[in-house]
Amino acid sequence: MKTVAIVQARMGSSRLPRKVLKDLGGATVLDRVLNRLGRSRLIQESLVATTTEPADDAIVEHCERAGRKIFRGSEQDVLDRYYQAAKSMDADAVVRITSDCPVIDPEVTDATIRAFLDRRADYASNTLVRSFPRGLDTEVMTMQALERAWHESTKPYEREHVTPYIYENPSKFKLHGIENDTDCSQHRWTVDTPEDLQLLQAIYARFGGRDDFGWREVLKLVEGNPSLAEINSRVAQKAVHE
Repeated sequence: MKTVAIVQARMGSSRLPRKVLKDLGGATVLDRVLNRLGRSRLIQESLVATTTEPADDAIVEHCERAGRKIFRGSEQDVLDRYYQAAKSMDADAVVRITSDCPVIDPEVTDATIRAFLDRRADYASNTLVRSFPRGLDTEVMTMQALERAWHESTKPYEREHVTPYIYENPSKFKLHGIENDTDCSQHRWTVDTPEDLQLLQAIYARFGGRDDFGWREVLKLVEGNPSLAEINSRVAQKAVHE
């Protein structure tokens, strides 16, 4: 089974424009995501899926300079972008990662992929029931499940957010959720606002600009320094249906 990670990225974020190319301790947010995913033992290939909008030429140029694979598709119909990108890679299983998660943990991602494989699920994720910090989000699905969602999704939010049609239809798909031993979902380690970026920059500074640390090391750091979590404690997460 060929397992491909597809990382969606675009420059047009409403709350923090150009966030994926912002500096994070000497590398871009996007590079941090890709570097960390590169340590996965179960992902064979990775691809950045951006849009055909001129603003996203910067992402294409950045990836090409670094020798990273890139795919361009619809800005609004992200489900179509994912499906076409997965087809271009001949993927059997697709790992969905967003480019605003620069502390994504390859061990958590691999645990999600392993559960997906062991349970022979159509879809597995660590977000069906949130227990991990936001920013470690990993979704894995079969190519067949992605294709069915692509054919059958009709609501705008289903097309924009890629996977709602799958996880909102448990009668049509075999779903499996991965949960942490303790609930750490109150922590927010994703980049969507200036406050989020400030927190992640502080975290990377504490690790000397390295990106090989694990999520439990981040948890220990943040719990030992409550002022860090305070930085973005008032940021509200956008709802999928907005």
